[in-house]
Amino acid sequence: MAVLSALKRVRMSSSTIRSTIQTEHLLSSRYNERYDARMSQTVPSSDAGRRRAVLESALDTFARSGYRGTSMDAIARAARISRPGLYFLFDSKEALFREAAAHVLTQDLDAIELLLADGARPLADRVLDAFDRWAGRYVGPAAQDIPAVLAENPGLLDATSRTAPARFEAALKRAISEHSEHGPDIARTLGSVSVGLKHQTDSHDAYLSRLRIAIDLLLTTPRA
Repeated sequence: MAVLSALKRVRMSSSTIRSTIQTEHLLSSRYNERYDARMSQTVPSSDAGRRRAVLESALDTFARSGYRGTSMDAIARAARISRPGLYFLFDSKEALFREAAAHVLTQDLDAIELLLADGARPLADRVLDAFDRWAGRYVGPAAQDIPAVLAENPGLLDATSRTAPARFEAALKRAISEHSEHGPDIARTLGSVSVGLKHQTDSHDAYLSRLRIAIDLLLTTPRA
């Protein structure tokens, strides 16, 4: 029986992984199509694709060296584009940083909202995946701390980026509130736990393991 139970858990885990990967691919494709369509209204379609490719590598470069320590030359090298070509797409480093931040956060939040809305999966799994996309993947020595570089430069962010944390919390509240009348309180508490674990853990696995304990406790413990 123990073996059968273990095999069942493995099959369920594999199914969850496949579902998450399929969701990520679908969302990425949809997001890229929407981005290219939106940009094609103001720039040629070929430039829209190049612009998106630059954005997807630029924020990692900012995260490694900080905003002040990052040059347009470094971004051009990372994106495999010439310096004149980079300035053709973006007028300044500030404009590039602002758009890259909005691009990455919008992509993340679109993915998070889709993950949380997948009612076919257990709520605890969806909540864990949402936090992993929002914060967990930035935990560990090899991770790029994109949230940190964004927090250090709030004056460079647009409205999309400044309201991203509120959008994440709202999506979390909606998902949890479908199962508990204490959804808002649980969402805020898990947000605080996640922030604490980012500073207390030194690996991605440790962050996820400890956050899962908190999620299970808060979602299953009856409240007066």
